[in-house]
Amino acid sequence: MTKRVAAIDCGTNSVRLLLAEWSGDTLLDIERRMQIVRLGQGVDRTGRLAPEALERTFQAMRGYASLIGEGVPTRVVATSATRDAANRDDFVSGVVDIFGVPPEVITGAEEAALSFAGATRSAGDAEPPYLVVDIGGGSTEFVVGTTTVDAALSVDIGCVRLTERHTGPSGLSVPDVISDIESALDRVEETVPVRRARTLIGLAGSVTTVAGIALDLPAYDSEKIHHSRIPAPQVHEIAALLPTMTAEERAAIPVMHPGRVDVISAGALILDRIIRRYEFPDVLVSEHDILDGIAWSLL
Repeated sequence: MTKRVAAIDCGTNSVRLLLAEWSGDTLLDIERRMQIVRLGQGVDRTGRLAPEALERTFQAMRGYASLIGEGVPTRVVATSATRDAANRDDFVSGVVDIFGVPPEVITGAEEAALSFAGATRSAGDAEPPYLVVDIGGGSTEFVVGTTTVDAALSVDIGCVRLTERHTGPSGLSVPDVISDIESALDRVEETVPVRRARTLIGLAGSVTTVAGIALDLPAYDSEKIHHSRIPAPQVHEIAALLPTMTAEERAAIPVMHPGRVDVISAGALILDRIIRRYEFPDVLVSEHDILDGIAWSLL
């Protein structure tokens, strides 16, 4: 018996779709799509979702609805930017118009649990306990566990939020970004036993882009990136290099999505400081994340 399900993750920077088919105990991808919509544009400053950001998001979602078709169980999850927005009802009503179901504006803890489930179902021979780190646009989730979540925390450091907060006339202020990250990591250590973890699993676009750069890929290749292990020295080197490059130089990197050019430096710095603080020798990169967790939850 087969069953199709559709998972949609609407984050601060991107909106993504996983249309999958369940057969036996296996979930097979039919479509996996991502569009940079920057829903969280200005939210850290204004506390509201911008009208143009909402329209970009709804346009992407209309395309996803056409791919999904009718009669397919669909779950739409919204995360950091929508949690923070005073006008999130505008977002909710737009999603209902498109999919016929309301989005779930989930808590940081729920986001962490879904990300952990998606990442660890296919962790291969990685040694538990795991620290799963999902670096998003508005927030980063830290989850420690083995087969289930032992502890988790979502903190308001993300590649879009930190870029908007610390970019001035002379560009990104790396010391200020690092200071924010380190303060957030202090809070993480108060709640999450990160130092118990034996394997760091990194999720989302900042991590996969750093991996693509480290692997020197001629183009973005999810099969080569998924389950690659990037040594700590390479992460440190890339995180130090990206902020020194011009936007044009970053855009010319073969694996760089145009929508990440301006925010990848902050995202790479988040990954870099996590590895430094907790002394991981490398990061295991996963293309399976909250989308997969959402899809499994429908089954």
